[in-house]
Amino acid sequence: MESIVLYIKESYNELVHKVTWPTWGNLLSSSYLVIIASILIALTIFLMDGVFKQLLTTVYNL
Repeated sequence: MESIVLYIKESYNELVHKVTWPTWGNLLSSSYLVIIASILIALTIFLMDGVFKQLLTTVYNL
């Protein structure tokens, strides 16, 4: 039990004193980058799915 309490105290100390948290501006710019990348990847997969669907439909209808 004592080791759990020590772990929690050390974790708290590290989070408060040793971790550097991003500024609000950095956080927003990183979030925008992730959102844009996610949308681009989703659109790429959507387009690839449509192309493969059309290709397979054409092949199986021959």
